Amino acid sequence: MINEPKFKLYIKYMVSLRCKLKVKEELRKLNIRYGVVDLGVVEIFKDLSPEIRDILKINLKKSGLELLDDKKSIIIERIQNAVVEMIHFADELPKVNFSDYISEKLELDYTYLSNMFAEIKGFTLQNFIIMHKIEKVKELLFYDELNLSEISYRLQYSSVAHLSAQFKKMTGLTPSFYKKLRKARTVNLEDL
Repeated sequence: MINEPKFKLYIKYMVSLRCKLKVKEELRKLNIRYGVVDLGVVEIFKDLSPEIRDILKINLKKSGLELLDDKKSIIIERIQNAVVEMIHFADELPKVNFSDYISEKLELDYTYLSNMFAEIKGFTLQNFIIMHKIEKVKELLFYDELNLSEISYRLQYSSVAHLSAQFKKMTGLTPSFYKKLRKARTVNLEDL
């Protein structure tokens, strides 16, 4: 199709609806025609001149966002966005394992991605995935809509014991103790 976006901009720290709205606002201010605005990526119809790119970069930085230029930073941001999207925003996790999902999403070899991620970030991609899974567990425990077995199944843990062990390793607390602390804290806040 002739009217499809041909270029992509990669934006660091673009992790919420508010961020997407801010990016759209900045694009409109500069009369940049865009298509899809997704976590960390914007499709545009024509490449930006260096002057417009610099203005956009400055304007995004004022909002805590960063327009990425170098290849490695772009790949790392795309990996992180794929993990966040997969764990926090998908209705259910993919049926394939995480490495296959990330590799397919980025259309690059997982070993290459994993090695680059560890080199740049200083910790493994697997640990990054685990950290996000544990944050999702915390969120699900907080809202108290699912029991631990349902959370374990939803986040593709092999068992409740595996989830509990990983949770304790990452937080120092058992999931049930964490849940009790959250409830106690909520009650205390309500008494104020």
